[in-house]
Amino acid sequence: MILFVSDLHLQVDRPALTEAFLRFLDERARSARQLYLLGDLFEYWAGDDDLADAFHTRIAAALRALADGGVAIFWIAGNRDFLVGERFANAAGLTLLPETWVIEDHGRRIVLVHGDAQCTDDTKYMAFRAQVREPAWQQQFLAMPLAQRKAIIAGLRDNSRKDQGEKSYEIMDVTPQAIAAVFAQTNASVMIHGHTHRPALHAVAGTLRYVLPDWEPEATPPRGGWIAIDDEGAITRHALDGTILH
Repeated sequence: MILFVSDLHLQVDRPALTEAFLRFLDERARSARQLYLLGDLFEYWAGDDDLADAFHTRIAAALRALADGGVAIFWIAGNRDFLVGERFANAAGLTLLPETWVIEDHGRRIVLVHGDAQCTDDTKYMAFRAQVREPAWQQQFLAMPLAQRKAIIAGLRDNSRKDQGEKSYEIMDVTPQAIAAVFAQTNASVMIHGHTHRPALHAVAGTLRYVLPDWEPEATPPRGGWIAIDDEGAITRHALDGTILH
């Protein structure tokens, strides 16, 4: 079985979320062949030197235990944790992937992305994204003291929340043109992504696009879940309690 999750936004002050993720690793992912983390595992990542934080060490250790048990773990960066690097990857026992990745399963090409790069109508975000993905910007940012980086990130998060309140859902969603371009560039027939927090299955022009949910186990009703591909190639969407969604 292959499992896919994204948008957990793990953070120390949400213990129910952390426990839900650790249960998923222990009860679900342990029996998988592969686990793909498709972005925003963390609410934010200020740099791999923050791995010394006890909370981050705990998450890395849980992933490492899974990897040591024989599960291959792969990571595609999200818009919140794109600064994850080799130090974290080594500690967690996972493989870092580029932002667009294709796997082949049962004769299908399946393209994996986080999803933020396809929200092309959000021009303000796309400009910001281009800036912070530049190696020179990242090098300069990571040279700052960790406390300063965290303060900057806190300010960016506040601004992001304000901006989201002023933007329509349509602007913050992926665009059909960007999605079609990914399918065309990769020759894939299936796409799996997160980011939008709008879980669904979209069938368009012979393609299937699966959107992963964000995780909010504290909500009423609880939100969260994953996508699975079983050993016969069937793709299923699962709610947080494991129920298969249709």
